[in-house]
Amino acid sequence: MGREGYAPLFETKEAKGRIAYKIYAISVFMGICMIWMYRATHVPEKGLRWAWFCMFGAEIWFGIYWIFTQSARWRPVYRSTFKERLSHRYEDELPGVDIFVCTADPTIEPPTLVINTVLSVMAYDYPQEKLSIYLSDDGGSDLTFYALLEASRFSKHWIPFCKKFKVEPRSPAVYFATTSEPHDTQHTNEWLSTKKLYEEMANRIDTTVKLGRISGEIRAEHKGFTEWQSVVNSRNHQAIIQIRVSSVISNGPIILTIDCDMYSNNAESVRDALCFFMDEEKGREIAYVQFPQSFHNLSKNDIYGNSYKTINGMEFHGMDGYGGPMYVGTGCFFRRESLCGKKYSEEYKEEWKKGMEGRAKGNAMELEDRAKGLASCTCEENTQWGKEMGLKYGTPVEDVTTGLAIQCRGWKSIYLNPTRKAFLGIAPTTLLQSLVQHKRWGEGHLQLFLTKHCSFIQGHGKIKLQLQMGNAILNAWAVNAFPTLCYVVVPSLSLLNGISLFPKISSPWFITFAYVTVAKHTYSLVEGLWLGDTVQSWWNQQRIWLYRRTSAYFFANIDVALKLSGLAKSAFAITAKETDDEVAKRYELEIMEFGSNSPMFTILATLAMLNLFCLFGAIKRLAMGDEMGDVEALVLQFVLCGVLVIINWPIYQGLLMRKDMGRLPTTVAFTSIGLAVLACLNPMH
Repeated sequence: MGREGYAPLFETKEAKGRIAYKIYAISVFMGICMIWMYRATHVPEKGLRWAWFCMFGAEIWFGIYWIFTQSARWRPVYRSTFKERLSHRYEDELPGVDIFVCTADPTIEPPTLVINTVLSVMAYDYPQEKLSIYLSDDGGSDLTFYALLEASRFSKHWIPFCKKFKVEPRSPAVYFATTSEPHDTQHTNEWLSTKKLYEEMANRIDTTVKLGRISGEIRAEHKGFTEWQSVVNSRNHQAIIQIRVSSVISNGPIILTIDCDMYSNNAESVRDALCFFMDEEKGREIAYVQFPQSFHNLSKNDIYGNSYKTINGMEFHGMDGYGGPMYVGTGCFFRRESLCGKKYSEEYKEEWKKGMEGRAKGNAMELEDRAKGLASCTCEENTQWGKEMGLKYGTPVEDVTTGLAIQCRGWKSIYLNPTRKAFLGIAPTTLLQSLVQHKRWGEGHLQLFLTKHCSFIQGHGKIKLQLQMGNAILNAWAVNAFPTLCYVVVPSLSLLNGISLFPKISSPWFITFAYVTVAKHTYSLVEGLWLGDTVQSWWNQQRIWLYRRTSAYFFANIDVALKLSGLAKSAFAITAKETDDEVAKRYELEIMEFGSNSPMFTILATLAMLNLFCLFGAIKRLAMGDEMGDVEALVLQFVLCGVLVIINWPIYQGLLMRKDMGRLPTTVAFTSIGLAVLACLNPMH
């Protein structure tokens, strides 16, 4: 209960219908326990006991992982803000906000893309004197620096235009691509002139990037280019302050971190976040406000499962009910003190004015020299930065590690998923890009899961068990690889050999398997439809999760094993943000893109052909009257194998039917067919 007359700056509502859901969940849990009991009490006395135990092990893990997922569905909460109350009370006392846009490689993350994100956050509906924008370029590229200079000039026209006409979104590239010419004469004239200025700027940047170097004429325009005279390479460069500066300059109490491809889609997102931080009663305990990672270039039915509607629309809301979501690396507003290692206490109170008062004094040269020392890599040696302060280093998912460390210091986090998305990025447009991205994520989460930074270890006694389990949903992604491979391979090969691994239709145990399978997938479909999926996009989700588990996460396990044994080192792979026209056309038509000899495709194609051979081989044996054992006991294996064949239809198209450049290469076709045939010919007995 709040004090009398107190009007909160945000509202929290619990999801409805939880009693019905809990009844469903309990019934499924009882079914899972019955499946475990069946496996434990019906071990075959002879024959393929190893296959039985493989299935038992897979089902034990699937049951445990399902329990993890329930932690995010037991008590989801939904937040909304009252920005008009914030403006009424604190408009003259709004804190400074430091915004960090992160980029790493101008060839994969084009400078034009980067500056569109920068311009979108520069144009926030917020007092300009209280916004400080920093571009953190780990690649140390003079091309990115040049693009930033161009953007700073264009911003003098773009920001007033946005404020005057209430423009949304405030990424100029997206705005002009999605907005038609207005009818009002004055608006039209300014719209056309601003668009022309943007196109001229973008052309200059793109021309320079294609050239691959900065001309002498451009270099003479700004002394900052002299910093590149001593740069050895993109991974070994000094602190170039015009690009990467320390917060010593502005010292804003609030920090926003955002990836260079995630432009601002809502000019009021800063005010949304401040409604949580500045709430008089509950705001002081909040460390960060996480917005969902959403994308603007999804295909109609989300062929590669990039919308993450289950995570964004359900699981993060569920984690929010028990202390808050994890930090996902982008689209997150932080309280500076929580990020800098401060522990939460009941006596804590934020002094919002101190950020503006604490801004560095001095001329530009003095500030630049001071910031250079803080921006250098050596400045953090023998300090707690990267350990107890700031972002955590040493893992591909430093964002998750950072968020967990903050929560373990007593802070809470908030998840806000407004109707108008706060940020929109670029999703992978090929299957390989998506799989490589998930290999990196799966690898990083697994490394975390196997160390002291696992939520069950680091979070023990510090955050709620339900939140520990919620973190494990993502941390244990890669663990699903081997149980899934077992379920994809073992039942199908057993079917081909007439070996039963499931109960007969007439057995009471059959009802248990059928109920758990039907109930789980029916709920998944209903949840997907409720979150905005189509039936086709839900089906695509099932396919892509199968592909991720059997390829990306499989290789993630291998890489983690090599790293833990000291045979390999961690590397950060950046997902490409550009595709050629033909690939883009196939993506729009939702034709799955292969087109390379990736080992991941070899695995996927082999598994697809294996299930095809097993299904038709078993049907042939039945038709020919060959000995197949008790056919009634093989029904579930026929169903499972048949579903796997249907779900792999795009792979059969890529292997055998398509002629375009996005098909699976001939070498992959021959290799996968050969491996599948060898597996089918090898007797299981």
